[in-house]
Amino acid sequence: MSSAPPEIIRVPNRRVVCDGATDLAAGAALGHPRVWLEIDETGAVDCGYCDRRFVLIGGPADGGDQAS
Repeated sequence: MSSAPPEIIRVPNRRVVCDGATDLAAGAALGHPRVWLEIDETGAVDCGYCDRRFVLIGGPADGGDQAS
């Protein structure tokens, strides 16, 4: 059984926040603690809680195969 690739979110800034909530109306109660993440020279960062991957728009990881 293979796992699904992470959810990829393209962002314009290197510093991002993730709380795992998928619906703004539901709020963080259905997500995880809010964490701030910093995109490094690879152009991407993964959330340690929910495995979302944040990719810097125009960065080295933008447009490539993010599942590998």
